[in-house]
Amino acid sequence: MGLDWQSVLTPLALSLRVAGLATAVSFLAAMLAAWLLARKRSSLPAFLDACCTLPLVLPPTVLGYYLILLVGRRGVVGQWLNEAGINLIFSWQGAVVAATVVVFPLIYKSARAALEQVDPHLENAARTLGASEWRVFVSVSLPLAWRGVFAGLMLAFARGMGEFGATLMIAGNIPGKTQTLALAIYDAFQSGNDLRATRLVLLTSLVCVGLLTAAEVLTSRQRRKQ
Repeated sequence: MGLDWQSVLTPLALSLRVAGLATAVSFLAAMLAAWLLARKRSSLPAFLDACCTLPLVLPPTVLGYYLILLVGRRGVVGQWLNEAGINLIFSWQGAVVAATVVVFPLIYKSARAALEQVDPHLENAARTLGASEWRVFVSVSLPLAWRGVFAGLMLAFARGMGEFGATLMIAGNIPGKTQTLALAIYDAFQSGNDLRATRLVLLTSLVCVGLLTAAEVLTSRQRRKQ
């Protein structure tokens, strides 16, 4: 049986697009949350930290259900989106939303832990020189915490490549439209096409291992230069 490259490359391209966009959006939101909460110690920040971490421990189906309540056609935000001509249900954009929620905690926890390790005396020194809080973050905190942030980004991208549960509930499993690698594997297995499922599993594993290996190599090189 020959390999149908189209059936492999299409979900691969979609998975890369979804994971890339989800990681980018999560990075911006997670860095802001980590920056605001890194040095806060009280009940409210603890509660907000729990909310930011919640997607990491909730079952994907629960996340998917929450997202349907939020952005579904009759959801809290979904009704407004429909009026604006935006429909996230059964679309690849919906897959991005689902993956964004799933990978957000990975970047947030890594970024917060890294920012908490930054010496506050260095940040205070920058403030005494007249630097704004944003300038302190960009010029001092982020460069010193970049390894932890980068590790979170790589983990988030790899996790986004394999997102399944929430994506299935929001975007469905439509070949050529919303079928990512994880969904294509599930579809091939369900239809009894073990050969295609095996090939897709190996491809997914190779991509994720390659990404994580490249991240480790780059981090090691930068560490040796310092």
